[in-house]
Amino acid sequence: MTQQEYIIRRKLNIIELGETLGNISDACRRMGVSRQQYYDIKQAIKEDGLEGLIEKSRKNPRIGNRVLPQIENRILDYSLEHPTHGQVRVANELKKVGIQISDGGVRSVWLRHDMKLKADRLKRLEKHSAEQGVVLTESQVQALEDAKEERQAHGEIETHHPGYLLGQDTFYIGYIKGVGKLYQQTGIDTFSNVGFAKIYLDKTGITAADFMNDKVLPFFDSYRIRLLRTLTDRGSEYGGANDAHPYQLFLHLNDVQHSRTKARHPPNGCTGKTQPDDLQRVLQGRVQKEALQKCR
Repeated sequence: MTQQEYIIRRKLNIIELGETLGNISDACRRMGVSRQQYYDIKQAIKEDGLEGLIEKSRKNPRIGNRVLPQIENRILDYSLEHPTHGQVRVANELKKVGIQISDGGVRSVWLRHDMKLKADRLKRLEKHSAEQGVVLTESQVQALEDAKEERQAHGEIETHHPGYLLGQDTFYIGYIKGVGKLYQQTGIDTFSNVGFAKIYLDKTGITAADFMNDKVLPFFDSYRIRLLRTLTDRGSEYGGANDAHPYQLFLHLNDVQHSRTKARHPPNGCTGKTQPDDLQRVLQGRVQKEALQKCR
């Protein structure tokens, strides 16, 4: 039984008890109510039926503390023009043109329109540009490009077809007595998830270039697919101050663009996740091959 049902049931009991006893005063005394309450209940039933017994709130409705529609539209327009500006700066810039709004008011508008984060406002700009076909300003284009680079630096990449982007990374396997340090060059096509791996004894620009020449490019050439770009971290095997770096020279000769993640940012995640699995497959295949040779 809900609270409303309990209240209605109690009020009906008062009326029923008065009719049963034939004495309203005695019934009100037993139920702990006044005669005026008894007559109010009876009058409510007469006018509205059982719905009249529902408890009605006497509180005045609270009007929401919201900004005016024209100010809200001005905030949305400004956020579309400058999506990277924070709430404090937006409020300050609007005050310069005579619009009084607090930074909290700006944030409340953003929350209502699901654009509290800079990434949300940038997505809104991209959607608006695609739907309306408007020409973006230089600052808007720069903001979108910076956001794209930041996503790539955190492992979020855009890829549209095979060969569009290859993620490449170096994985340190460990030290083997009598052999030395072992490194695994790993590559993965970010669209098709086709992976490549090769083990080397050192980590240099020559091994990185050899991996591309021996494993990656021949595969794409066999399918007549052109590799457009590679994404690596900022390791010395993928570039340096010297213009004659072997890896960068190899990419230049094969007309492949090269992008690198930002410093002090997470590593190349598109290949880092696959490296332990690739290593396990390589070692498992080597063990199976040696076992077959012994059996023969």
